[in-house]
Amino acid sequence: MGKSYIRKNKLLYYWEDNRSTFIFTTVLLIMGVVFGSIIVNSMSFSQKNDLYAYLTLFFSEVEKGEFANARDIFTQSFAYYSKVLGFIWFLGLSIIGLPIVFILLFIKGLTIGFTVGFLVDQMGFEGFLFAFSSVFPQNIFLIPIFILVASTATSFSIKIWKQIVSRGHQPIFHQFVSYTMFILLVGGGLVIVSAFEALVTPVVMQFLVERAL
Repeated sequence: MGKSYIRKNKLLYYWEDNRSTFIFTTVLLIMGVVFGSIIVNSMSFSQKNDLYAYLTLFFSEVEKGEFANARDIFTQSFAYYSKVLGFIWFLGLSIIGLPIVFILLFIKGLTIGFTVGFLVDQMGFEGFLFAFSSVFPQNIFLIPIFILVASTATSFSIKIWKQIVSRGHQPIFHQFVSYTMFILLVGGGLVIVSAFEALVTPVVMQFLVERAL
């Protein structure tokens, strides 16, 4: 009872202390999604046709089951996401790195918005169904991870800035350890995301493509 109460208080304190940062990063990602869908609508007919030709080629390979094996997909996916989170962690160690953190978060939203928007624009309901089944599921985990990591990196960077401005002498090492451990803890969710992309997404994509083509 006592431990759960203390843990709850820590979570509430963490939320209150970083609420504005969470709101900002969430809005930034949503803006990326909106801009991604706007880009689709602003593309010319020839640009859409060229891109759809590549998409059709991809679908034909999916229909044939030409995927890399699950182990390779998991390894590549986990390595990529780990590098991105590690890069955000590193950028959080300096104030000048914050704009790049925000750009990465915006690009993540932009990619999601563009992917979903293009699929729906070119394939209608089938495109929406494809996006809902193969794009949304892993992003249910991935988006909160990116928001948490970006918000925590922003918060830590602001604390460093306040220390510099106020010329404080409070030890930053303890906060650095907490910051690093939190990033590693949240980053553990990448295992779930990578496993889903390796084991579930290829099966779902092949199932949908076989019935759409």
